[in-house]
Amino acid sequence: MAFTLDQIATALGARVEGDASLSVRCAAEPAQAGPDALALAMDPKYADGLAQGAARAAILWEGADWRALGLQAAIFVPRPRYAMSGLTRLMDPGPEIAPGIHPSAVIDPSAQIGPGAAIGPLVVIGARAVIGAGARIAPHVSVAEQAQIGDDALLLAGVRIGARVRIGDRFVAQPGAVIGADGFSFVTPEKSAVENVRDTLGDTGGAGGQSWTRIHSLGSVVIGADVEIGANACIDRGTIRDTVIGPGCKLDNMVHIGHNVVIGRDCLLCGQVGIAGSARIGDRVVMAGQCGVNDNIFVGDDVIAGGGTKIFTNAPAGRVLLGYPAMKMQAHIEAYKALRRLPRLFAQVAELQKAVPKHLKSD
Repeated sequence: MAFTLDQIATALGARVEGDASLSVRCAAEPAQAGPDALALAMDPKYADGLAQGAARAAILWEGADWRALGLQAAIFVPRPRYAMSGLTRLMDPGPEIAPGIHPSAVIDPSAQIGPGAAIGPLVVIGARAVIGAGARIAPHVSVAEQAQIGDDALLLAGVRIGARVRIGDRFVAQPGAVIGADGFSFVTPEKSAVENVRDTLGDTGGAGGQSWTRIHSLGSVVIGADVEIGANACIDRGTIRDTVIGPGCKLDNMVHIGHNVVIGRDCLLCGQVGIAGSARIGDRVVMAGQCGVNDNIFVGDDVIAGGGTKIFTNAPAGRVLLGYPAMKMQAHIEAYKALRRLPRLFAQVAELQKAVPKHLKSD
């Protein structure tokens, strides 16, 4: 599909200079851009790439001389990375899911399918499930009994929605996401070694052989509006109360949310984040890849945790964390610098020891 520069500028709230009627079919990096591509040269460092490519138009940094760069037109945006969201939304055709219900789909007669929904091949929808208007469901998705999915949802191939899960409007689930599996909750008839270690911080208490008995999950999962879940992410159902994901949250691939976890609004959880059972996460929390959160603790609003951070205790609102265990980012950086200095410090101490007379050392 072709777009004129005027159409693109209007969608981005940007301004266009030069031939606004020029049309492009795709976006490209400057050096790879052909005549039908819009080159993304939003920083002066990409100027050389424009000379290598064949683009006629580009998105440029403010103040760039598009004529001197050999272009016929240019779009100028106030915030380049934010403009990327609008441009990619405009140009993304989305998955091809045919309108209506595919003949191979298995839908329980008691399920409710909203108007305009598109349901692909081999989809299974259980008893009394509710699918909102305009929802699009790709092949091999399963929606269990009594689940509710809001309007304009997009469930991509292989998504699993468990029983009684409730999901708001404009939900997006990438391939393989599992929402509403049982929580990982087991108990021993007698006090376990793990419980003793928790109490003593190291002593197993002589606990003998143990067998694990399942605690079944009677709760489910509640997800707010405008939430996106990445590929192969897993959100466990609650034990008694529901696991909750607040509106506007974005979860990356392979994120795991344990049973009874409550997550606030507009949180961003990157790849392989793991949040253990019954933890509570505030609003607008950002966790980089492979962060971990202990069970039964609270992470306050606006906390930002760097990659690999392990949070074992409550984190106050607004704290910026890094490290294992988590500490203030500035403190972690200073501690790491000090750690790197240790070999030099040891060498200096050894030299000082050599300089001390033997009779003083014996004293």
